[in-house]
Parts: sequence; C-alpha cells; structure tokens
Amino acid sequence: MQRYFVEQQGDAPDEFTIAGENARHISKVMRMAVGDEIIIVQDNIANICEITAIDQDVTVKKTGRTIASPEMPVKVDIACGLPKGDKLELIAQKATELGMHALIPFAAERSIVKWDDKKAKKNQERLQKIAQEAAEQSHRTHIPEIVQPVSFKQLVQTFDNYDAVFIADEEEAKLAERTSFKQKLQALNATQALKILCIFGPEGGISRQESTAMLAAGAQTMSLGPRILRAETAPFYALAAISYEFE
Repeated sequence: MQRYFVEQQGDAPDEFTIAGENARHISKVMRMAVGDEIIIVQDNIANICEITAIDQDVTVKKTGRTIASPEMPVKVDIACGLPKGDKLELIAQKATELGMHALIPFAAERSIVKWDDKKAKKNQERLQKIAQEAAEQSHRTHIPEIVQPVSFKQLVQTFDNYDAVFIADEEEAKLAERTSFKQKLQALNATQALKILCIFGPEGGISRQESTAMLAAGAQTMSLGPRILRAETAPFYALAAISYEFE
C-alpha cells in the first residue's frame, strides 16, 4: 500500500485534501481510483485512508485503521564530517532506511569538501527530499531531519542533549583489546527513551584534536570491529548494531 507524509490539517479531520506532488503521484503515476486505500502519515501515525475523490487534488478519508509504528525504540542522530562527492546523499538515504532520527553534517578538520553557503538551502532541500522518499519506501512514520551543516564547536555543544555520544575512531580499531560496541550499548539504561548521537569523520577520519575534545566533553569511543570502514559505510554499521541490540 502506497505511503505518503502529509501535514496535519486542522483538528485531526477525518477527511482532508492532498495537493501538489503527492496528488500528482497518486493520480498520474500510481493511477489510483476512488475507493482505493493508501497510507497517510500524520504526526508519526500511519493512517489507512480511502480515496473519496480525485481531481487536480485528491480527497481522502480516514478509515479508523492504523498501522503499528516501525520506529526504533531509541532515537539515533548521525553526525558526519562533510564527505566528498555524493556520499552524503547515500548516507541520507540508507541511514533513513536503517532508522536514523536526524542527520547532522559538520565541518571536520579533515573534511576536504567545504559547504557552499550560497547553495546551502538547495543542498539541504535535496537531502531532505532523499530522506523523505527513503522514509516512504521503508514505511517509516518519521522523516529524519537533515540539519544545516554545523561547526565542530557547535556539534560538541549539543552533547548535553543526548544520553550517550559515541565517536567512531579508527585508532580504536587498531587496538589489540577493545570494548565492543555491543557492551557499551548494553550498559545504557534501555528503560528510558534514549537519545544517542553517533559521530563519524570524513575521509581520513576524526583528528586527534577532535577526538580529545569530544572525549573531554563526555563522548566515548565505539569499536566497529577490527577493519577500517569507509566514511559512508561506518554509519550503516552502527545503526545496524543499535537496531540489533534494541529491536
């Protein structure tokens, strides 16, 4: 059943109108008809709705049936040092499929790419659209927020907003003895609504200065195994590990 994210209209009306790109997709691409059912996500609730009218806009009515949320029991934000090429697009898409709550790009010391302020809004909108399409495809009830890139200092200042902050440090992968990521996740109090921040460097990883500063601010390292992962691969590994532990 096709899924669409629609903003809440009024005081939770049972019948409402879908306009714009979603309406065109329903009528022109999917070629749906009156009586067909679709899933409309509003305020993180997936409602099964029936199409009652199709014109330029599409009118739907809630059936009273809903679908259970597939969201992770913990909120996991991913912070990535700005990578090269289209890697940020890949991270936005695949991390959304894996349950990411928000994506926070940041200007790392070893970032080769510099965010173009003139194109910042356009780049953010493109990444947000990728995240929305991935959320629809993977039947999420939450679209991850794609945050405007922040400085390293601004990133560290957000640590107090989280119950746990983990950094992927490739130097830890080289150690003979490591505390596994699984053990660190198990040490968290899973009875509360946890908010976790996982931080990954760009190509070249996190610098020693950055690592020292983050550890001093309360972060801890996470071991993602003995192999060195690419900048775009490490976030997927961490999200899969968190999903396995909590779901």
